[in-house]
Amino acid sequence: MTSSKKPLPESLRSLVGRSVSEIDTPALVVDLDAMERNLTRMTEFARKHGVSLRPHAKMHKCAALAKLQMQAGAVGICVQKTAEAEILAEQGITDIYISNEVVAPSKLARVARLAQALQKKGGRLAIAVDSPEGARALGRAMATSSATLHVFVEINVGHGRCGAEPGEAAVAVAREVVAQAGLQMAGLQAYQGRAQHLRSVQERRDAIAVALDDVQFTRSMIEEAGIPVPLVTGAGTGTFALEAASGVWGELQAGSFLFMDADYARNERDPAQPVFEQALFVKSQVISRAADRAVCDAGHKTQAIDSGLPLVHGQTLEYANGGDEHGLLRGPDLPALGATVWLVPGHCDPTVNLHDFMIGVRGGIAGGRVERILRVDTRGALQ
Repeated sequence: MTSSKKPLPESLRSLVGRSVSEIDTPALVVDLDAMERNLTRMTEFARKHGVSLRPHAKMHKCAALAKLQMQAGAVGICVQKTAEAEILAEQGITDIYISNEVVAPSKLARVARLAQALQKKGGRLAIAVDSPEGARALGRAMATSSATLHVFVEINVGHGRCGAEPGEAAVAVAREVVAQAGLQMAGLQAYQGRAQHLRSVQERRDAIAVALDDVQFTRSMIEEAGIPVPLVTGAGTGTFALEAASGVWGELQAGSFLFMDADYARNERDPAQPVFEQALFVKSQVISRAADRAVCDAGHKTQAIDSGLPLVHGQTLEYANGGDEHGLLRGPDLPALGATVWLVPGHCDPTVNLHDFMIGVRGGIAGGRVERILRVDTRGALQ
């Protein structure tokens, strides 16, 4: 699997060094200063609390940003799809964890090839599994490979998506992992996704307390069966301080902290977490005016709305759904025709997936300059 490598348009290439005001609309823009401050705060948090950081690259889908995260101290990156792993490996990322189940024989053959390729480069590939059948399928895929595939047993800690149930069901999966040649038991995958957007700090604490009980119970049962559990990995941007404080999770998978989005902005902030700034914006322009509304040129084709509509940055305006190509702006001080409006997307991950490139600016979105164009390398890498 290779990335599409859509050629960089001259209109974007020529933007480098020019004013933010010259960015045509709609466009996905990254405030590099805010993003780098977010990364610094997160890496310092992980270092202070003695945990590893393995951020999710499914959020930014960009090899250049994955490398930046690893240069800052991340031990590797997470992805959710085999194709994402392949593309980022081609771009030089050598420590990759597919934090998801893969069962199709065609994909498992690709997993085996990728594990071999990364091991030859001194790297490694890890993957999640949540059933004995899945573990056996991984073993069959690795039977003809000389590489080792590192495997995390995923348990359901409240998300209600993938994951073996805590306790005996997870032990059965772990037994099957260690029975397979070519597989190495890496630990437990314990991600409570539902907790990430519970609005109050107390709700999130309560959810992670339940997850912690599940992890400790399951880990002890697996270890009593004679199988070491060297690492518990998981956590997201909404709860990572709780997992870090537990003394049980040793690796954090938070991803959205790098950009943040409107949905995370609606959470009550946990004072135990660093303050993260919104660094991802859709630049749009007012293309129509009426007495009760302004219309901008950024609709659903520019930003995902699964987690709610975007916020209008720095203005007392409300964004309403205007369809594929339009956003409706309402409020007491409507912007003039031709005015720039900066939108904070509701959900950063699928918003990034709608774009081939992100425009990185230095000096802020108000008066900065374009420093670089960031390719969305794994856009559309769904398999």
